[in-house]
Amino acid sequence: MTVKIFDTPEVQNFLNTIAGFDQEGGNDRAKRILHRILSDLFRTIDDYDITPEEYWSAVSVLNALGQGTQFGLLSPGLGFDHFLDMRMDAADAEAKRTGGTPRTIEGPLYVAGAPEVHGTGRMDDGSDTDGEVMWLNGQVRDTQGNPVAGAKVEVWHANSKGGYSFFDPTQSEYNLRRTIITDSDGRYAVRSIIPSGYGCPPDSPTQEVLNLLGRHGERPAHIHYFISAPGYQHLTTQINLAGDPYTFDDFAYATREELVIPANRIEDADEIARRELDGPFSEVTFDIVLTATDDPELQHRHARPRAKEDEQDKASQLAGTAKV
Repeated sequence: MTVKIFDTPEVQNFLNTIAGFDQEGGNDRAKRILHRILSDLFRTIDDYDITPEEYWSAVSVLNALGQGTQFGLLSPGLGFDHFLDMRMDAADAEAKRTGGTPRTIEGPLYVAGAPEVHGTGRMDDGSDTDGEVMWLNGQVRDTQGNPVAGAKVEVWHANSKGGYSFFDPTQSEYNLRRTIITDSDGRYAVRSIIPSGYGCPPDSPTQEVLNLLGRHGERPAHIHYFISAPGYQHLTTQINLAGDPYTFDDFAYATREELVIPANRIEDADEIARRELDGPFSEVTFDIVLTATDDPELQHRHARPRAKEDEQDKASQLAGTAKV
């Protein structure tokens, strides 16, 4: 079909009607955003002569993504999460909030309410016998190099098979998830296991979209972080373990050079004994630098749907009510 109708008055008036421009109710910002999105999609249909069969095939994929709650998985795969980070990086640079540890994407697998430990503790429940012992440690500092005591370091990662507790029913609750409060020197140290990378399920709608783009759906071994402290900008980041075949080929575009960290294998008998272990282990050291801010909004992670976060908020509200 060679005919194009997007720029005709009929289509332009139709778009205005769909977006509710002729209605007094609703939200003006939502109307403008929807009008822009629909206009871009209508133009795409026109420019690429998209057939009804292609359109309804796309709708089918969207339905499957919704049924499988996979929009949060496809979002980083299509670069949305990284693009939002790029915008926040630009805003920080403009405001001169620089010098801190780089941010990178959160991903869809955070779960609120992980057990809290002070200074040091253990993240795994000991059931993953295929996982090599890992000591994960570091120091939280400000941009002047001063330690940040009492910082909240939330950590979560996959097991040796690439699965996350809560989403993987074979794991115990909050396995490989902890909230660590840094000690007086801003330090944290937890025992865990080396995580595995993982891939999108091969028969998933997310992988179906990636296949159309000729792309894989693999992520390297990585460890997620939220770091926060009063007076400092909240940091969402993650580290990729050096040497993974997908470290610099992450389908979710989360890799940043500064966030590639080696897992150093320790085979010294005295050090093994000091850690009260039965054999060699790996040590991963990730130091974190927070930037100062007086803006209370920047001191907290942005709002989005997260597992158990609503429950945690309700519990906090009830606790506050009880104290009153």
